[in-house]
Amino acid sequence: MGAEARVPGPGSVAATGGHEGPDGVWETEVLVVGAGPVGLALALDLAARGVDFVLVEAGDGTSVEPRITTVGPRAMEMFRRWGVAGALRGAGWPADHRLDVAWVTAVGGHELHRLAFGTTATRPVPAHTPEPEAICPQHWMVPLLLDRVGRHPAGPVRLGHRLLGLTAGPDGVVAGVARAGAPGAAVTVRARFLAGCDGASSPVRKACGIATPELHAPRTLRNILFRAPELPRLLGPRAPLVHFLTSPTGLRFPLRAIDGRGLYRLTAPVGPAAPLDVVRRAVLPDTPLEVVSDTVWRLAHRVAERYRHGPVFLAGDAAHTLSPSGGFGMSTGVCDAADLGWKLAATLAGWAGPGLLDAYETERRPVALAGVAEAHRNLRRTQERRIPPALLDDTPAGARARAALAEELAASDARREFDRPELHFAQRYSSPLLAAEEPAPPESVGEESVGGEPALNASTLPGTRAPHAWLAPERSTLDLYGRGFVLLCFDRGGAGAGAGVDGTVRAFADRRVPLRVERCADPVAAARYERRYVLVRPDGHVAWRGAVPPRDPGALADRVRGARG
Repeated sequence: MGAEARVPGPGSVAATGGHEGPDGVWETEVLVVGAGPVGLALALDLAARGVDFVLVEAGDGTSVEPRITTVGPRAMEMFRRWGVAGALRGAGWPADHRLDVAWVTAVGGHELHRLAFGTTATRPVPAHTPEPEAICPQHWMVPLLLDRVGRHPAGPVRLGHRLLGLTAGPDGVVAGVARAGAPGAAVTVRARFLAGCDGASSPVRKACGIATPELHAPRTLRNILFRAPELPRLLGPRAPLVHFLTSPTGLRFPLRAIDGRGLYRLTAPVGPAAPLDVVRRAVLPDTPLEVVSDTVWRLAHRVAERYRHGPVFLAGDAAHTLSPSGGFGMSTGVCDAADLGWKLAATLAGWAGPGLLDAYETERRPVALAGVAEAHRNLRRTQERRIPPALLDDTPAGARARAALAEELAASDARREFDRPELHFAQRYSSPLLAAEEPAPPESVGEESVGGEPALNASTLPGTRAPHAWLAPERSTLDLYGRGFVLLCFDRGGAGAGAGVDGTVRAFADRRVPLRVERCADPVAAARYERRYVLVRPDGHVAWRGAVPPRDPGALADRVRGARG
């Protein structure tokens, strides 16, 4: 294997942050709007690629309301590439706190069903990824990522700066930005590109006139954040990560541990009851409770009709909003950032074809639509579950009702809301950037598909995420990808194969497309990669594969860089 394993973190690349011209205008290559997890993920990717950018955020970088608590495994693979996965895992979640999900009539009430996931210290590392999900709530994550990216003047992030408006044209974007509390002191920013990572109400999206129709009926809910410092001790070592409330009183949403030390979030229907009263209905033990916040929010399933408006792109909640049921929202946004980052960098470096940036929407929008469909399916399962009125009764009828519901939960597909790795990993892009295999393979090849879909971590069909396999302790095949293209070869370097590979290297070099050749003799990796030659893109998705080296490497290079229709 080659020595270069992963894209370095932002601390090891040239400083970014634009520059101020003599006319007082900020000049930069990319203006990122929004310093939530997705905007900061894009910042990490751009910084690692040496792209000059400015990130503006209206807030001060703190998050009182931890809307996000779990970082999905595919997002964690991206954070691994950017060198921050270990920091997210070590942010503070107790290693001995269980990750279980328990359906209960109330906290301290009757337990109906439990999905056991162990703890972060005891669960086995899954075979399909080096990075299982992590618990890192948003109020921990955002400051950590801000520290890695860097605040102005030492870094490119300008907190307390609000976007006033933008004008998009063929040569880039001109935007107005004002410091919070000083709207009269606006500055102008000129950028080649702008990325709107500014949330569900995205001013960037609205300025571009991009519609986000609702795909399902919305709901209004409330999140009550509260402290119960004695509750972890009272619940003991079996306390789950999620108490999924299942009660005829109307509480039928999750109560989630946020930090594992007494901070919790209860999701409940909107109503006139005081927040403390709602919490006391959900938590039966007599223990001190303190409400931190009570936030009303709108649960909507939306996907933007377009992800691009000239030099302006949308990512994360600006492009799509999903029900939290399933935990796909932030992961989808982080993968948006990973897809967009390398395409912007390629365009700025001059080796991208005219179709590369258009493929961002082609690739990522169907993923959002699939996530919306799955999240809505999970939500409906919860909403439509019949909860008998006798469920809370300490009577024979109540016991029978609880036993029947427990049996129903055990036989249902409720697990898919909390354990659906194929939705994170088995998504396959359909894209003009992908090249067909030559010669065409037989109809049935190994285990590459199940019901027409890519097999989990066992397929290199073009468009799939390249599989993970351990090459050495703590070293995954995924660590090979991130900078440029990688041609992974399982050919043992034969003479004829070498000539074909050399021709591919020349074709990519002639077009200034970064390519590195890696040879691998690992039998597990060879089995998962299915072909002797697999071309992997900078975002870790397969671009091409074949039993022999590419027959027309120039055409392949043009295809994967967006220079062929």
